[in-house]
Amino acid sequence: MHHCTLLVALLLVASSSARRVSAQHAHAGMDSSSHDSAYAAMQERGRVVMGVDQYTSTHHFDDLPNGGRITLVRNADDTAGAERIQQHLRSIATAFKAGDFTSPVAVHFKDVPGARVMAAQRAVIDYSVRALPRGAELTMRTTDPDAIRAIHEFLAFQRTEHHAPH
Repeated sequence: MHHCTLLVALLLVASSSARRVSAQHAHAGMDSSSHDSAYAAMQERGRVVMGVDQYTSTHHFDDLPNGGRITLVRNADDTAGAERIQQHLRSIATAFKAGDFTSPVAVHFKDVPGARVMAAQRAVIDYSVRALPRGAELTMRTTDPDAIRAIHEFLAFQRTEHHAPH
């Protein structure tokens, strides 16, 4: 039930944020391309799911030889925002360990590459979260080659979608 409520809320947010961005672009005489609107809508869904403004936070999605790492930090000192990020990444670690990848689907509004294999291989992937001064990092570790490939696929998709630095 919680997932359905979250999905409905995200649909409403996505619809209103896309209209708002299109109106802002049209008002400013800017190109209102579907790519810009889709990115803005994804950023807004991310704000709802993660609890922090995506434009004032930085994501890193790093491949590691034994898995990968997601780092999310606020761009300026923000104790409340850092705590929300830490809570979010702890809940993501718990969900991923249970094979639940609904949060990334809610943010991206589509199946996320690698997630199905990560869900199927959940028993062989270790998830740990470390608090950082402005946020947190989630590390995914495994010795399973299929799970490593899936994690790298998942992170590559995230880097592209979030326009994250390499």
